[in-house]
Amino acid sequence: MRPSVMELVGKYKNNLYAVAFNICKNPDDAEDAVQDTFVAYFSNRKQFETEEHVKAWLIRVAINKAKNINNSFWRKNKITLDESMETLAFETEDSKQLFETVMKLPEKYRIAIHLFYYEDYTIKEIADILKISESNVKVRLSRGRSLLKETLKEGWEDD
Repeated sequence: MRPSVMELVGKYKNNLYAVAFNICKNPDDAEDAVQDTFVAYFSNRKQFETEEHVKAWLIRVAINKAKNINNSFWRKNKITLDESMETLAFETEDSKQLFETVMKLPEKYRIAIHLFYYEDYTIKEIADILKISESNVKVRLSRGRSLLKETLKEGWEDD
């Protein structure tokens, strides 16, 4: 007996997700474990005796995949942004505050600001890296600076 992958996905994806989530405690990692489980089923040419045998095999594989994710180097060595901020050395408290504010910008502005000011890339180099026009880089830098100015100004007014 060998049901199709699509048939199994329809029947068991929610069950496998629940099992994987119970182990990983992270929705993205649980989804990865479920996907890896179905890839393993597709790659494996094993014949199963019954529908229950297929279900048991899928659950066992999902459990193993979830455990592998939990034991991975990435998962063990991952730290939060706040924890990583503690490891960075800043010359002054103001430069630390500025960096934290930059990290809170929307992604498209944050990346442009970071590449320009922290990595010392030119506008042309940033355009090549991000695969956008130079004028778009200038717009992102300008809007990012405006957001920074607004945010930092509010902080100074609060003091």
